[in-house]
Order: sequence, then structure tokens, then C-alpha cells
Amino acid sequence: MSGQQVQQAGRQAGQPAVPHQLAQLEGVLERITYANEETGYTVARIDTGRGASDLLTVVGALLGAQVGESLRLHGRWGSHPQYGRQFTVENYTTVLPATVQGIRRYLGSGLIKGIGPRFAERITEHFGIDTLDVIEREPARLVEVPGLGPKRTKMIAAAWEEQKAIKEVMVFLQGVGVSTSLAVRIYKKYQDASIGVVKNEPYRLASDVWGIGFLTADKIAQAVGIPHDSPQRVMAGLQYALSQSSDQGHCYLPEERLIADGVKLLQVDVGLVIESLAALVAEEGVVRELLPSADGPGGEPVSAVYLVPFHRAEVSLANQLRRLLYAEGDRMPGFAEVDWTKALRWLAERTGAELAPEQEQSVKLALTEKVAVLTGGPGCGKSFTVKSIVTLALAKRAKVLLAAPTGRAAKRLAELTGHQAATVHRLLELRPGGDAAYDRDRPLDADLVVVDEASMLDLILANKLVKAVAPGAHLLFVGDVDQLPSVGAGEVLRDLLADRSPIPSVRLTRIFRQAQQSGVVVNAHRINEGQPPLTEGLADFFLFVEDDTERAAGLVVDVVARRIPQKFRLDPRRDVQVLAPMHRGPAGAGNLNTLLQAAVTPGREGLAEKRFGGRTFRVGDKVTQIRNNYDKGRNGVFNGTVGVVTALNPDDQTLTVLTDEDEEVGYDFDELDELQHAYAVTIHRSQGSEYPAVVIPVTTSAWTMLQRNLLYTAVTRAKKLVVLVGSRKAIGQAVRTVSAGRRHSALDHRLGGGILT
Repeated sequence: MSGQQVQQAGRQAGQPAVPHQLAQLEGVLERITYANEETGYTVARIDTGRGASDLLTVVGALLGAQVGESLRLHGRWGSHPQYGRQFTVENYTTVLPATVQGIRRYLGSGLIKGIGPRFAERITEHFGIDTLDVIEREPARLVEVPGLGPKRTKMIAAAWEEQKAIKEVMVFLQGVGVSTSLAVRIYKKYQDASIGVVKNEPYRLASDVWGIGFLTADKIAQAVGIPHDSPQRVMAGLQYALSQSSDQGHCYLPEERLIADGVKLLQVDVGLVIESLAALVAEEGVVRELLPSADGPGGEPVSAVYLVPFHRAEVSLANQLRRLLYAEGDRMPGFAEVDWTKALRWLAERTGAELAPEQEQSVKLALTEKVAVLTGGPGCGKSFTVKSIVTLALAKRAKVLLAAPTGRAAKRLAELTGHQAATVHRLLELRPGGDAAYDRDRPLDADLVVVDEASMLDLILANKLVKAVAPGAHLLFVGDVDQLPSVGAGEVLRDLLADRSPIPSVRLTRIFRQAQQSGVVVNAHRINEGQPPLTEGLADFFLFVEDDTERAAGLVVDVVARRIPQKFRLDPRRDVQVLAPMHRGPAGAGNLNTLLQAAVTPGREGLAEKRFGGRTFRVGDKVTQIRNNYDKGRNGVFNGTVGVVTALNPDDQTLTVLTDEDEEVGYDFDELDELQHAYAVTIHRSQGSEYPAVVIPVTTSAWTMLQRNLLYTAVTRAKKLVVLVGSRKAIGQAVRTVSAGRRHSALDHRLGGGILT
């Protein structure tokens, strides 16, 4: 696509002509040194023809620009006090290169899928200055190039056409502030209809395109002329406010709070918000329901507003749990009249250890009740109790299925029971769109289903799981209710254990003698009880005091990359996990990932790497998936899945990850915003996982996040070793601060019959 074509496309899309007062600069985009994926603000280096040793810095919204492209930039010259002379870009157009060297660099940049540096050199050697005309008009001729077969030739031709189409969309979106990666997603979603949707229905983007929320859609809507007080805008804003609250764990919002949030977010009259909410309810875009007071009988009822999927899931989950609990049939009838003295004696001989009274109660409960909950802290014997339950069930020839929310937790469950376990997603065989292969109409063939790490189950996933359990089967939830609640909406485990819940449960409280020798276990319980952890004289629990946050971040890197490997012979990538209270800040997961990657997986000459936004991916990198993608892998790849980059192919523009479930998953380069580095993760994202060693930065910069259940969750992720790095003041704040308030959920009311469903 020529620069003239791009400019023409820009004018057709409604772009303003370039003002005469702007300066013009032409050059080849040599490298991007910084890119903000949300705003599109970019710092880049341009070769203006004077050679790589004399590059010029340009700053601004270089939306869609790719390394290797020839650009015609319009903007203003200026000077930065630290970095010197630079060019601030107002807008730009792409100009196809006119020299063989420029064409080779352009094609080798990774812009066109199927062509990397190696093939770019071969193609330009064969076709010379005519290379781009051949790709544009006679792509079938590419087979003349040694090593380019029909399959790769077709891939290149398709990628060239897609790039042209995407570039036209990019030119339009450049004027409305959309980043490169989002523009590509918009094009993939709507194809040729992209510009029409963006112009006429911009708020559709927030629900249709992952990564575009209301705020981005609202900026686009403003740019294309949607009125500030448009009912379309207000209704979309209210749905966004509810979506934001679900991201914070709430299943609904009280109507008064939603209206207040809407007025603040949208800056419109309260009457318009109330009218738009009524219209949303009438159109069944949301559900409004009167709920019992959270203060108990006699309190004011709450007018609750739900997004439709959360209301359906909450009603369904309560109904399905009650259906299972009170089912007439029993798929394990042999345990109703079992001689428990004899059975437990046989079990002790089989396992080599006797159960404590609490554990015996749990075993009986799980095997005689259709739905039950087992909870307790570390060292209290949850794992051995689960093993005992599974052993007895299998002895009666019961069909047992074991599951956990994460791959790591499923692996651990399989190791402790000696029985196969799967993630909940794999067990249900979730399909594109989130539908499960197993549900109420096609239930799992199991007599007993055990779900470990149940504190991680959010409302939506719990509903899918419970729907798939056959009537008469037994369902056991196992988890530590004192840990952080699920990342997703709801607090299912806590609601199952609520006073009004009819679900029977046992809480294990006794710490076994062997566990009492562990500083990790002892300190986890101290933290949970509001006492500071012991940090001296222990072989497996340490504190490195550093009050300065930036120096604490450097100390974390030193502990991970040098001290732990030297003293404990643990691998810094495989065995050590940094768990940070928050993502942002000097000691946040984001910055620590940059520092840890440089220390553990540094760039090397000849080692392929791919820069995407502000991140660089290399073979050997530890990464995590940050969204559910049902189209990847055998049964989807899910938020929180961790893996290691095993291959990176610049020609095919693909990256391969070996997940912790031993599955190889491929990513196109334009999908890399689904991945983040995982040398450091937030404590929330670590739920359900267990690591030989954890390093936890606890600094005053994370003050608002420091809570007891956060630190408790982080410490309980460690099998062998915990290292705290930070200030005693911050640790004290975390231990003292009890999580404020419950999430907005009515599952406990529905389970207890307090709401007719």
C-alpha cells in the first residue's frame, strides 16, 4: 500500500488534512524504545538516511507503525532537557521503501507473516526493486524463490492483503486514539465493516472486542460525534460500571450506588441516569431484584442490579446445589450403612496413619452427604483427608473425578491422591464461547467429584461445574476460606460456609506435629490470627529489611537470581516465584518482571526475541496467560495459566509456550498482549498455585493493598521457603488490616431459601 494510498484512505476516513505549520520528516523506523499500549504514546528511533549510528528520537502516537517501515512524519521539532533534540509526531503516513535495502529491511521487520529476515533477503535477491510489485500483483511468483513453497506463498499473499486492509482501518483509528493492537483486533472482529461499526456503534466495541472497555469506546464515540448525553452512551456507561464492579468481585451493585457511580463516571444529570437504567431493565440488558438486607431480619431490603450473566449464574448455582443436596438417589449407597470403625481401621492400615477426629468427621461427611465442604489452614491435614476420602471411595469401586481451578493445583492433587486430576476447564471440556461439553443434560460420569482450591472458584465457573454433576453423585469442595477470594466475581466458598447455608461442612483446626516444625506453616497461622510472623532463627522463613521501595526491588532480584540458588540450590525460574501485592510501582509485579528478566533470561547475541508494546519476549521466558481464550489449545487456555516460551519464529511470526499442563500452545505475534511475564505475579494471580520458594516484596508503596488475607495467601503458596523483602512497618500494616467488607453476593441468601428462585 503506497503512501499516497494511505493518505487517500485517511482523507476518506475523515482525517483532517496536514496543517501547513507542521514540519515534515521522512525516515525508516529503526526501533521502538517505549510504547504505552493503552494510549499509543511511543518513543522511537528513526533513521533519516544518515546511518544507524546517527538515529533521531521521535515521540508521539505512532499508532500502527512497524519497525522497518518508511514513514512520512508530520509534527514539531523540540528539545528534551535530558535526551536532546527530538521530533514530536502529530500524525504520519506510511511510504513503501524505494531501495532494495529498504525493501529487505521492511519485509524482514516481521510486518508480513511468513517473511522474516532470512526470507526477506532471499526474496529481494531474486526480485530486486520489483519485490513489492510482485507481492502486490503476482504473489504466485514467490515460489520462484528457493525455500518458498506454495503454502508459505499463500500465507504471505494473505498477510499482505490483511496488512493493507488493517492499515486503512489504522489510518481511520489514528484520529480517535486507538492503539495498534486494539485496531488489529477491531479489524479481525468486523473485517470490512470495521469503520462502519466504529463510526455508528462505537459502544459495541466494549462488549465485542477484548481489551476495549467503556472508556476507550467512549473516547472513540466522542471523536465520531456521539452526544455526551446520548441514552446509548449512558446505558453503555452503566453496564461498564457493573462490569467494573464484577472485576472487583461483586455479583451486583445496590441501585443507589450504581446510580451514583454512573453520575460520577458519565458527568450527566442524575435524572438521565435513572431513566437510562429503567430503559436498560426494560430491554433486559440488566436485572433489577429486591434482596433481603445484609443486616439481617428487619433491615432495609436492597434493590440490586445485576449484569444478566451474573444473575443467571447466581440463581442457577443456588438451585443446582440444592438439587444435588436433596437428590433422592445416591450413587454411593454403600456408605450409608458402612461400619465406620472397620472402614477407618482398614484405611489406617492402607495409608499407614490414623485420622484425627476432625478428619474422620470430614471423611464420613464427604461419603454420606451429597454436597459438603472441607476447609482449614496449612498443616491441618486437608490433603491427607482428601486422600483418605478418595481411597475409601475407590475401594467401593466408585467413579471418582478430581479437579482444581489451575494446572498446578490439579497436578498437586493428583500427586497427593495417586489418582488422575484435571483443571475444572478441562474436566468440563469448555468450548469456544465458554460453553461446556458437560452440563445438566450431559452430566459427568462420576459418583464423587472433588474440587480442590475451591476458594478460587468464581460464580460463573462454579455454576458451570455444579450443573455438570449428576443427581445422586457426591460433590466435595476443599479449600482455605481465609485465603483471598476468587479473582472473578463472587465468593462462592465463603457463601457455602455461611450460617444460613444448608451445605454441611467441617473446618480442620489442629496443626499436626510435623507441620509445627515448619516456619512457613507456623507463620501462616500467626498472620491469620493477627500476629506478626517470626523472622529470626528459622531455616525456611526469612526477612530482608529494606525501607526504600526501589532498593527493595533490587534486593528482590538479588535474592531470586543469586542468594536462593546459592544457598538452597533452587532454580530461579522453575522453583522460585515472586509474589507482589500489586502490579504497579517500583516493587510491583510489572517492574520486577523487567528486572528479573534481565537477570534470569537476558538478551544474547543470536538469540531471537520479539518486542511487543513495552515487553520483550525471549525463549526461556516465564509467562502467564491473562485472559480466557477458548480457541487455543485442546480445550482453551485460561487466565492464570503459566508456561515457558520454548520457541520464537520471526518468519512465521509465532511464539510457542509450554504450559504447566504440559501442552504446547502457539501464539501469533499480534496475540502477545494475551501474555505477561511471570517471574513476578500479583498475589491474586498466584491463588491455587504452590511453589518450592516464594519471595514477597512488602513495601509501604503498596499500603492500600496490604491486608491480612493477602499476606496469608502469599505465605501459604510456599512449600519449602518464604523470603519477605521490605519494611517491618508494611508487614505490620498487612497483619493488622482485616479485609474491609464482603463482596456483593446473594448466593448465601438463595441457598438458605431467603430468596425465591
